[in-house]
Amino acid sequence: MSLTFHWFLPTNGDSRHVVGGGHGAPATRSGRDRPPTVAYLSQIARAAEDLGFAGALTPTGAWCEDAWLTTAMVSQNTERLKFLVAFRPGFVSPTLAAQMASTFQRQTGGRLLLNVVTGGESHEQRAYGDFLDKDDRYRRTGEFLHIVRELWQGRTVDLAGEHLQVEDAKLARVPDPVPEVYFGGSSPIAGEIAARHADVYLTWGEPPAAVAEKIARIRALAEKEGRGVCFGIRLHVITRDTSEQAWAEARRLLDGFDTETVRAVQAGLARSESEGQQRMLALHGGSSDDLEIYPNLWAGIGLVRGGAGTALVGSHTEVAERIAEYHRSGIDEFVLSGYPHLEEAYWFGEGVLPMLTAQGLWTHPFRTVADAEPTAQVPFAGAGSPRHPA
Repeated sequence: MSLTFHWFLPTNGDSRHVVGGGHGAPATRSGRDRPPTVAYLSQIARAAEDLGFAGALTPTGAWCEDAWLTTAMVSQNTERLKFLVAFRPGFVSPTLAAQMASTFQRQTGGRLLLNVVTGGESHEQRAYGDFLDKDDRYRRTGEFLHIVRELWQGRTVDLAGEHLQVEDAKLARVPDPVPEVYFGGSSPIAGEIAARHADVYLTWGEPPAAVAEKIARIRALAEKEGRGVCFGIRLHVITRDTSEQAWAEARRLLDGFDTETVRAVQAGLARSESEGQQRMLALHGGSSDDLEIYPNLWAGIGLVRGGAGTALVGSHTEVAERIAEYHRSGIDEFVLSGYPHLEEAYWFGEGVLPMLTAQGLWTHPFRTVADAEPTAQVPFAGAGSPRHPA
């Protein structure tokens, strides 16, 4: 089985410095260095597609551009890359969301993946008119995904749930293929919802033993539901020809953090209701000391950024070794990013992916042997996926 790699579209802006934001943390000024224009994001997307990333994640929240609209525009400048669109179920009706996904699939040749984000911060949810508490948001997500999946199967849905109600809901055209649902969350209620509805469970970059423990818990819950779930991990990456060069780049990024920004971001994140965010904070404790929390796993990003706060740092060989280690822990998909996203995509794609190919862990999802010939044409492969071909 070939590993699957996704890249990231920085719809909150990009820079040669870390761009903060997420989980209530304010976006840093560095996000203005490279504004998230359709032209620049398309440049990143085309690079990711050429290098062999299967898809690209776009975030959701008040700190970034809308993921649905942005990816719809960027998709027109790519051919095969899929878009892992993050969205929050509480902000749109399930019938409309199912219809939007169906339309996206038809207009892009089946290149939509859905990252369902329940919403970890009540103050941000309230800004959008959502006043449910965290556990109720997850219960609503469960009802939401039940409705959406039924509609995607062409069924008519009537549901009077605890949080959602629909009557005679149906789609004129169902999506083909049905989008895979990616889902994350570390709390007990999040695990229950993931076990019932997720195709791929995503976790942030903790050390491999902690990741393996979480995988075992979610897998056991899914088995009780009679389901199987795949597993992915969200990480940043700094990979160079030598370990010394990679760590020098990590130190350069760290030197760009001013003390007041770190203090303000950490104070905001400390109030987070997200268990996953609290686990990220515990990795560094707000201190810039001892940030290598596991070989080649660096927690420095989390000092100024909410959400995913760890990076794989090292030589191409070392990063490939850590990826293989996470794979042995149960991870098959990697959602990666790096600053700036255009350049780091090439560092990883040209440095690490060939090593994983040599180890038999990865094959380019869009190329065949024939593509090596000068006159070869790359076939359109948008309707399939590395794991579930059309």
